Amino acid sequence: RFSGTFVGNAESTSPPPAAASPPALAAASLPAVPTIPVVPTLGGVASTVAEGVLNPNEVKPPASGTRKARVLYDYEAADSTELALLADEMITVYSLPGMDPDWLIGERGNQKGKVPVTYLELLS
Repeated sequence: RFSGTFVGNAESTSPPPAAASPPALAAASLPAVPTIPVVPTLGGVASTVAEGVLNPNEVKPPASGTRKARVLYDYEAADSTELALLADEMITVYSLPGMDPDWLIGERGNQKGKVPVTYLELLS
């Protein structure tokens, strides 16, 4: 149980005197160190995947590794790189190297886009 009274330093709670902090002039006179921005890249990965931009028209399905999937829930595409889904429809899905493992490329007829794995029941 707390008594509601704080027992601590009985000295004044005023800020320390200005002499205790370094002078602003000294900080301003330090030489500036140039910085170079670092941009990570993924070597050997298609630029559309490495940059996080997927143009569904540029993506080709792999020769093997496509699967059928049943859609479990309706999904509204957030942008043009995603494929909108309706519950109980069947689509073809596959993954690409370097792609987020929580997403697959889905195809329905001539429509193509990213789909979330959690909305799918992978079949064959």
